Amino acid sequence: MSQLLSGQVALVTGAAAGIGRATAQAFAREGIKVVVADLDAAGGEATAELIRAAGGQARFIRCDVTRDAEVEALVAATVEAYGRLDYAFNNAGIEIEQGKLADGKESEFDAIMGVNVKGVWLCMKHQIPVMLAQGGGAIVNTASVAGLGAAPKMSIYAASKHAVIGLTKSAAVEYAKKKVRINAVCPAVIDTDMFRRAYEADPKKAEFAAAMHPVGRVGKVEEIAAAVLYLCSDNAGFTTGIALPVDGGHTAL
Repeated sequence: MSQLLSGQVALVTGAAAGIGRATAQAFAREGIKVVVADLDAAGGEATAELIRAAGGQARFIRCDVTRDAEVEALVAATVEAYGRLDYAFNNAGIEIEQGKLADGKESEFDAIMGVNVKGVWLCMKHQIPVMLAQGGGAIVNTASVAGLGAAPKMSIYAASKHAVIGLTKSAAVEYAKKKVRINAVCPAVIDTDMFRRAYEADPKKAEFAAAMHPVGRVGKVEEIAAAVLYLCSDNAGFTTGIALPVDGGHTAL
């Protein structure tokens, strides 16, 4: 079986940088037409331009995934531009906590749940009908190892990622017989711009992050992208409803 079919269409949210950008580029290298979505217009346009400069097809659409009308318009614009939607990587997410549960703010809770949970729900809500109408498709949602266990000082974030896994598993069962496969990818600490900003000033924190993983390092965005493409591919045709850790052995501890 083929990995992915050239000429098909992928939609990637949270694609202005990091895991989203790497995955959008990975889709494009397979000959997939890519719609890049993000709130960050400059970053999103840059991702699309990187793809086009490498010979791929891509366009950027600004979208706030917490707004139903914007997500509906994003999916509609994808179909209008490219005629279909074969793969969706619902990757938009935020993590803004820095304290214990009792120190959290209601505004933090609302923001994290809005993007991480409502955003994934809205994306699937509008993506699935398109895939059903065309006879199938594959969706991957970004969860986290924090959705598979505890995350001290990040309790709201952990709750949001547990919720993403719950949405993923439930939707996967609902649409399994309709040829729409839905899975989640669960990264541990990944080397992104966010990671570098957090740890460059304190090498000890970087060392601690690396030590969290039995392989002795943090992950690469390309490694998450590879997992997403596998879950979308025909080679994962018997795989739906899973939360796949890509974590350097972290959840095996």
